[in-house]
Amino acid sequence: MLQSVNETSFLGVKTTMVFWVFGYGSLVWNPGFEYDEKVIGFIKDYRRVFDLACIDHRGTPENPARTCTLEHNKGAICWGAAFCVRGGLDKERAAMEYLERRECEYDQKTIVEFYKEGDTIQPAITGVIVFTSTPDKELNKYYLGPAPVEDMARQIATAFGPCGNNRDYIFKLEKAMFDIGHEDDYVIELANEVRKVLGIAGLGIPKEKFVGFSHIPVKSHLPALQLQAIAMDS
Repeated sequence: MLQSVNETSFLGVKTTMVFWVFGYGSLVWNPGFEYDEKVIGFIKDYRRVFDLACIDHRGTPENPARTCTLEHNKGAICWGAAFCVRGGLDKERAAMEYLERRECEYDQKTIVEFYKEGDTIQPAITGVIVFTSTPDKELNKYYLGPAPVEDMARQIATAFGPCGNNRDYIFKLEKAMFDIGHEDDYVIELANEVRKVLGIAGLGIPKEKFVGFSHIPVKSHLPALQLQAIAMDS
């Protein structure tokens, strides 16, 4: 069993050795930081939902994007990728500072156990960090909450920000999950609803090649979200 190690002692000197972070959204295809190992697997009792506002990457305060967060759901599993950072405090600190800027809408760091395919009983890695959000609109200004899939699709189809548009986010996530061999039915359903809004229904992921649709303009009529923004890729 692999296990994350936060601190060890050699000749009485404590040294940080390694940390792991679990990615379930854009980190799966675009980690953006220096890492030493990537492992495909899943965490238990969480499911991916699109209930979080993004105003600095693929949305704006006036037209917030919807990006994924995790919802606690007993018995569910969420596939993604765990990234390992080794090499000492400076390297770990640089990676964490990058992640905290990038994941600024997520107000919690949750520690989870990570499992690899073929072994659902024994965790492959323990003490894995995952960025999550408080599911409460009063406590978390970025939390949008659930909505009908048609409404979410219209929001995703129209939102865009400094790092691109919201629809490419879900199309890339759909493809990333396909590429790792663990498609997410909810992501597929939502992506197909976005395609309906864009007038490209039926054009899902080809098995050989993925083609994006970022050139298709759609006008937004969504209300503004009064939040501060930090530009960062997502």
